[in-house]
Amino acid sequence: MKYIYIIILSSLLFACSQPQQVRERSEFVADWSFYPGDKPEASEPAFDDSSWRKLNLPHDWSIEADFSVSNPATPGGGALPGGIGWYRKTFDVAESDTGKIFYIDFDGVYMNSSVWVNGQLLGERPNGYISFRYDLTPYLNYGGTNTIAVKVDNSKQPNSRWYSGSGIYRNVWLTKVNPLHVDLWGTYLTTPEVTENQAKIVANTTIRNNYGQQQEATLHTILLDASGKQVATIQSPVTTAQDTTAVVEQTLTIDHPHLWSLDDPYLYTAVTQIEQDGKIIDEYKTTIGIRYFEFDINKGFFLNGKSVKIKGVCNHHDLGCLGAAVNTRAIERQLEILKEMGCNGIRTAHNPPAPELLDLCDRMGFIVMDESFDIWRKRKSQYDYSHYFPEWHERDLTDFILRDRNHPSIFMWSIGNEVLEQWSHIDADTMDMKQANMILNFANTLNKVENSQDLHVNSMLTIKLADMVRELDPTRPITSGNNETEPGNHLFRSGAMDVIGFNYHEYNYIDFHKKFPNQKLILTETTSGLMSRGFYLMPSDSIYIWPIRWDLPFDRPIHQCSSYDNNHVPWGTTHEGTWDLVKKYDHISGMYIWTGFDYLGEPTPFWWPSRSSYFGIIDLTGFPKDVYYMYQSEWTDKDVLHIFPHWNWEEGQTVDIWAYYNNADEVELLLNGKSLGRKQKTNDTYHVMWRIPYEKGTLKAVSYKDGKEVLTKEVKTTGPPASIRLVADRNTIKADGKDLSFVTVEVLDSNGLPVPTADNLIRFSVNGDGFIAGTDNGNPTDTVSLKNPDRHLFSGKALAVLQSTKKNGKISLTAQSEGLQEATIEIVTIKD
Repeated sequence: MKYIYIIILSSLLFACSQPQQVRERSEFVADWSFYPGDKPEASEPAFDDSSWRKLNLPHDWSIEADFSVSNPATPGGGALPGGIGWYRKTFDVAESDTGKIFYIDFDGVYMNSSVWVNGQLLGERPNGYISFRYDLTPYLNYGGTNTIAVKVDNSKQPNSRWYSGSGIYRNVWLTKVNPLHVDLWGTYLTTPEVTENQAKIVANTTIRNNYGQQQEATLHTILLDASGKQVATIQSPVTTAQDTTAVVEQTLTIDHPHLWSLDDPYLYTAVTQIEQDGKIIDEYKTTIGIRYFEFDINKGFFLNGKSVKIKGVCNHHDLGCLGAAVNTRAIERQLEILKEMGCNGIRTAHNPPAPELLDLCDRMGFIVMDESFDIWRKRKSQYDYSHYFPEWHERDLTDFILRDRNHPSIFMWSIGNEVLEQWSHIDADTMDMKQANMILNFANTLNKVENSQDLHVNSMLTIKLADMVRELDPTRPITSGNNETEPGNHLFRSGAMDVIGFNYHEYNYIDFHKKFPNQKLILTETTSGLMSRGFYLMPSDSIYIWPIRWDLPFDRPIHQCSSYDNNHVPWGTTHEGTWDLVKKYDHISGMYIWTGFDYLGEPTPFWWPSRSSYFGIIDLTGFPKDVYYMYQSEWTDKDVLHIFPHWNWEEGQTVDIWAYYNNADEVELLLNGKSLGRKQKTNDTYHVMWRIPYEKGTLKAVSYKDGKEVLTKEVKTTGPPASIRLVADRNTIKADGKDLSFVTVEVLDSNGLPVPTADNLIRFSVNGDGFIAGTDNGNPTDTVSLKNPDRHLFSGKALAVLQSTKKNGKISLTAQSEGLQEATIEIVTIKD
């Protein structure tokens, strides 16, 4: 089956073709007041909030605290506090706007939000990841001041298996329209026919009529190419009954469409206009990518007729030292680092993502698996979404699909991750998590003792969710992340999955079709390698599996994991091992590695004082771990030669040296000019290794192709730290109050070489038109608040994140450390 369509990023923008704006959508994020605690009386407009903290959204209050094992979220939830918080904001509405419709749109509030305007409760949403809208119009003071109040209740802990953040952590928007307008997420464009010569576009537009009587109008849809040139247009009459919506279907055709692809993510714009009495009364813009794809049973994934292996990662939503608070530049930086590695896919683990992530994936070219739920009816944490699923899953899933179905980057929907409904006899509401985890660990035994009633309920629920998705978007396949990979899985037995999703269980990949004939396969979650940047366990050809078993506690004196790709969890495997299978077998469409970046919470295999994960290919700061270069050597065409570890050891110590390389036949290693031999990769390994006694000096690796040198890399023994070096990812940023510069901090020896083992305490200070948004070092055991301006180096590195104000000027960052020469860097801030 082929899925052929246009995908769209829906975004409401100001009309540009009219003398006056017919639709206004403005950021509603500045000048909020915040109180950490419960103030029930704060819902009333007369409440005095003058003593409250003033801030701009997005805001995550949890990330501002020190880490503590006593926080009820536990280290699994990031060891940071939850609680209750209140937000308030006043705004004026002009009397001349009487008759206009005003909406407030929240991209996400974690969690259990309640919203009031002028003392009137508008509604409540428990799901912390879902976007939602309220109509303010009936309760506004036109010609006067209005007050929005929001209560956020994240006090019932634990409610998440990873760090969630707390507060209005995504953007908020105020939308003003005429009573006849395009509805929320009101365009849906598909392309049932696409060739290189022509594409047919079907546009379904939902028009809302808030007048008290029937309305007649004309609907225009205009398609523009990336340069703004009109390439197609259509208009249709529309009649909308009073206080309801109408859906209008239109068909457009364009010749020689420029197809959206991973290397060329070309975007069109659909401009939707409502005309009434000769005037444009609403305009709505939708970004469009045209492409077609299919999942083949035997050959995997095809995009625009070309075979593509999905080389993706799973990512949680936090942004390291920024916490859960959404920042477009921080997300963009993550995607840039992944793109440089050769990554082409993102799985939104395990919840609806921020809209900014999907916008960026559209523009940068990623294959997104958009995931809705981590929990259905049966709980994984004491206070998680299972408490709200029965009442809210239909509304949440509907809003999720309507919001996201127009993104060109989304290629499949995931309706769940490792939900306990895969099995019979698991009632997590009446057992503790240790018992539940033991049951999951012995799922094959469970399948032999099947409860037919549980099977029926679970299968029917799976079918219901899948049917809801297909009703709203029949153009994409449906999958789910399953850690039960046998056919007895209740989700599989429902027959609702278009593509079978496996989490781990690599021994079932090769013979997949023996148990799942005529089915398609995507590896929804793989590997779970454990690594700490700059930490190494030898011998490197020994495998360290931590914990010994899922349900057994594990600890060791040093809470760090080995960066040799020889350390993983019992349900996972090595990076090289998983990639080898994905690379060699065509029926495997691709994989999403757990994870691209380290994330706050879930510090497997350890517990406190660990407070963040070890799974990432890239650490929490954005610094790549060594295995990053294995993927870069396999997933890109650029020449790669990466040798590790560092060369600061004890004299005579035996050290294993690894090299990742490509575009070469072999690599030669030299120590202080003496050759230690040339080595080549075998058919199923992706590195070469030498075991040698340490001798201070210079390690040099040289890669050769047909006897000719391709690349040379050196690692040198360093002296003690002497000075500090600061390097920014960007030296000029926007003066918009949001843009960021990520500054890497290292210490150098007297010869100017970075000291890879340094752990000096760095004290940061800043002057000028910006501030320190956070600091970090990638150490999962660092329990100092990520907002603290003092940070120890970890494995020779740390990070300071600078954020602009709205003033043109400069930000001056100074880094100092006892006994070292300080360093200063200047970042220029410029208004657009």
